[in-house]
Amino acid sequence: MKKYMKKIICVLSGGMDSTTMLYHLIEQGNEVQAISFNYGQRHKVELEKAAATCSKLKIPHKIIDISFIKELVSNSALTSDMEVPEGHYADENMKNTVVPNRNMIMASIAMGYAVNLGYDAVALGVHSGDHAIYPDCRPEFIEKLNEVAKIANYRPVEILAPFLTMDKGDIATLGKSLGVDFSLTHTCYKGQETPCGVCGACVERQEAFEKAESVDPLTS
Repeated sequence: MKKYMKKIICVLSGGMDSTTMLYHLIEQGNEVQAISFNYGQRHKVELEKAAATCSKLKIPHKIIDISFIKELVSNSALTSDMEVPEGHYADENMKNTVVPNRNMIMASIAMGYAVNLGYDAVALGVHSGDHAIYPDCRPEFIEKLNEVAKIANYRPVEILAPFLTMDKGDIATLGKSLGVDFSLTHTCYKGQETPCGVCGACVERQEAFEKAESVDPLTS
């Protein structure tokens, strides 16, 4: 896997994908800071997990409150009282978990932060399992975002998506090899400390640990 050796802002949700990415970027020898976002999400417990991971790894971490956007992107099950859909991530009803323009908003803020700090890149934990449902996780979005990031400021910023072609099982396998503390991650879209096991995010997480021949510490 490519070694970056850069100063990188890691967009850290507190889920297993971005947490594994944080470990990966550090293991590759990069200088890393993390940024997380409170966008009014139902499962904001993930922010506590992100903070705990950064504390454990001694990584600088900021949580940015952009919860004001909740009223602007309220047609998602993650930012409203709409029922969280259950089933597999690839099911059509999972489109109800799309938060309009979420990655664009977060990436834009992270880019500004990177420029302000004199950092080289912003890393996003998107992966191939997201492609079917989330337009702003697809390769073409990352490609165009990278183009914009290089011209939006006097200092160009690179957009990194090291897991873009990997699935969640691959990420769980990598995380296992890196010693990721998955007990300090949160996945359930219903916001439960103990995974509900039936929302799309929980189902995909279960499949990932099975592929990695590992046990999820949140359910063991």
